[in-house]
Amino acid sequence: MSPSVTQAPLAILGGTFDPVHIGHLRVALEAADALASELRLMPASVPPHREQPVATASQRVAILRAALAGQDRLKLDARELSRSGRSYTIDTLIELRQEIGRDRSLVLLLGRDAFCGLSSWHRWRELLEHAHIGILSRPGHALDMDDELASQVSSRFISATSVADHGAFGKVFEIAVSALEISATAIRELLRRGGNPRYLLPDAVVDDASLLMPYSSSRAVDAISG
Repeated sequence: MSPSVTQAPLAILGGTFDPVHIGHLRVALEAADALASELRLMPASVPPHREQPVATASQRVAILRAALAGQDRLKLDARELSRSGRSYTIDTLIELRQEIGRDRSLVLLLGRDAFCGLSSWHRWRELLEHAHIGILSRPGHALDMDDELASQVSSRFISATSVADHGAFGKVFEIAVSALEISATAIRELLRRGGNPRYLLPDAVVDDASLLMPYSSSRAVDAISG
């Protein structure tokens, strides 16, 4: 096991962010505060387990930059967008470990559903050789793990408050976050129909009509911004 960590943890939260919305940002902020960590939002290029993004990589980065402007708690890490082919989390964790060394705590943040489906991921058993896994949990939702996943992680669970005492990788814990039921899919449909996404997306995104163009017609965007 790695020695106790003295540096602030590095936490990463991946996703297509198509588009990033206030639900993403709120749970990221709560996780960063719970872990007293640096937190990076990491947009995926070609996600293996879901439909491909509507917006291009550069468009999603532009939305994220606007959403994160004016604060320094959450940061953007676009490294996966520079790779060719599919975005595999194991490759990202290996790359980050090479950059930060073996002694700094690295936390892979996953939603409950993503965690429970972990046994379908590429080289998933290796993830804990490089990082802890923090599960973003909402009240009233149990972890429905399959037998294969449960056999690998059941003995690794710790309290989120004791992460600093358990080295730089290899443990699993839950982080309680706000239950904001906001869907990027629903937001895309709202925009397609010409609806107003105010209070679902950050103001800086709503106020820049060009950022919403991938999801709606010019007439719909004009109606939102007018």
